[in-house]
Amino acid sequence: MAKAKRYTPKESPTFNYTKGTLLYIFLIPLFLSIVLALFQTNIQAFILNGISFFLFLAVARVAKRGFEQEGKYHHATFTKAPKIPYKMIAGYLLGGATFFTAFVTGGEPFVKSAFLAVIATVGYYLFYGFDPKKDKLENLGDISAEFVLETIAEAQGKLSAIEEHMQNIKDTLLHEKLTVALQKAEHILQTIQEDPKDIRVARKFLIVYIDGIAKVTDAYTDMDEKEIDTHTKERLHTLMDDVDEKFDKELARLKNNNQFDLDVHIDTLKEQIKN
Repeated sequence: MAKAKRYTPKESPTFNYTKGTLLYIFLIPLFLSIVLALFQTNIQAFILNGISFFLFLAVARVAKRGFEQEGKYHHATFTKAPKIPYKMIAGYLLGGATFFTAFVTGGEPFVKSAFLAVIATVGYYLFYGFDPKKDKLENLGDISAEFVLETIAEAQGKLSAIEEHMQNIKDTLLHEKLTVALQKAEHILQTIQEDPKDIRVARKFLIVYIDGIAKVTDAYTDMDEKEIDTHTKERLHTLMDDVDEKFDKELARLKNNNQFDLDVHIDTLKEQIKN
């Protein structure tokens, strides 16, 4: 039986993994210089160009991590600002790499090398910007931010585990039902992030049902799928139908609760206007 399409969340991150490719251009002339020094058996030039190469490679790698971190931050509705400012670190590292390459490797004057380092760093920040600094933790009420973040992280971790298990499930119908369930679970998580006030009630729902699916898929993949009888598979299909129905009800509950909150605010505002 053909394997169904792999699960991909509807609200997947859209950050650009190619961002920062321009930084790798610095590596091309340095790499050519290393090759040339090697052919000329110029050990000093080989070592210095090699150091410069790895400094700029470090810049590109650190910056890429910062760009990915920034993309996840912008994608998330509810999150804290990154703890480690990788983009800023990459900017300073770029200045240091530029200075070393100009002054030590290239033999340029100190002032000129320092000027090039400043220009490189300023240009980097103007083009790529700074790391996010503001937490996105609105609409909390009396809920702890750490509690919300831990709940979301726990649920997302279980979803990732289920996704890994699904790669080994060849039952097309079961795979499709799991895909639908995970998409709805992602939708519920997104709804909670937009309005975390329901997190205490939703947490029990998320952990119980998502954890239940994770345990089922884990047990399923631990067995040889050929040895699982038809009756057991039918029970699993029915179970996933029940889960699907529960997810729909939870989504409706969350949306109705938001509507109730809106009605309360409208009624309160009307009373204030009358008074």
